[in-house]
Amino acid sequence: MLHIRFTAEDMSRVRFAPRPSPVPELHAALLMLGAPHEGLLFGRWRGRLLRTLPGAAEPLGELVPGGAAPRFLDVLGGTREEGFALIRSARPEFVRSELARVYTGQGPVPPWVRALHRGDAAAWDTLDRAQRAAHETVLAPVWPQVQDLHRAEFTRYALTAAEQGLAAALAAVAPGSRLRDGVWEWPSAPSTPSTRSALEGPEARDARAARAAREVRLGGRGLVLLPTFHWRGGPLVQDLPDRPVVLAYPAGGGLPPAPEPRGARSEDGGLAAALGRTRAAVLRALAEPRTTTDLARRTGIGNATASAHAAALRAAGLITTTRTGRSVHHEQTPLGMLVVGTTP
Repeated sequence: MLHIRFTAEDMSRVRFAPRPSPVPELHAALLMLGAPHEGLLFGRWRGRLLRTLPGAAEPLGELVPGGAAPRFLDVLGGTREEGFALIRSARPEFVRSELARVYTGQGPVPPWVRALHRGDAAAWDTLDRAQRAAHETVLAPVWPQVQDLHRAEFTRYALTAAEQGLAAALAAVAPGSRLRDGVWEWPSAPSTPSTRSALEGPEARDARAARAAREVRLGGRGLVLLPTFHWRGGPLVQDLPDRPVVLAYPAGGGLPPAPEPRGARSEDGGLAAALGRTRAAVLRALAEPRTTTDLARRTGIGNATASAHAAALRAAGLITTTRTGRSVHHEQTPLGMLVVGTTP
């Protein structure tokens, strides 16, 4: 069970990452690559990547000797280069303490990790090459699909928040969760039964459940919601001092994105799934200002229907409406342009 505690200030500081972030998505994929569960659904994906992942990416596995990654890898950034620059800018004492933490009780430390602990430039180059090699193999081939899925998830959240409020939008992010008295309560992450859990008694299971419970206090720092389309476990929380808390949550259709055949991408794609085809068409039609009548004619719907869809999109911050005399014009906002993939 995860409890995220909000202050009154935090309620106005919840934001949805406007774009997918390559480094967290890559790390989520690598975590899933090493996860033993969901072999039936992820088996082919895992097998393909394990066959094609270059040796240059192996150092990334050596950074998580016990299955827990050092927290200096918890960054965002709009590109892989931006993300790695943020990793590289971590305070040396933070890097050292995190490497010491993940390697405590884990046996011999690889020489390059020892060099990274010392701040050696060649060791940082090793990490850079490993990130780049993994990114090119795991993420680059499916990045267009990740961007489409993120836009759809972003739009779904924005509309739910506009129409039903923050509590409903957060509950939609994690079905079964709820925002109550300033605490966002997440249900326990689903797990695959193991031999150990089948054999241990109720006291042992209760003890493991208590250890798995976690409480995160935002304390006015705010919260960033970041969907990930590779990870299928529980939420991944980036909780670092003096930074907004970032919560990466599993989204998408339950399977990792797969490269599409050339020319197979649909113009609407996930946007239609998030908004509905008519509302998606209305939003796309407003790439240039249109009156309600012109919008209805352009999309083949009635004036009243066009007005209702425009009102919902306006409430979500995706379009603006301006009145000049007796004329009313609607057009995309920069956020709406981002959602449909056009350039502001």
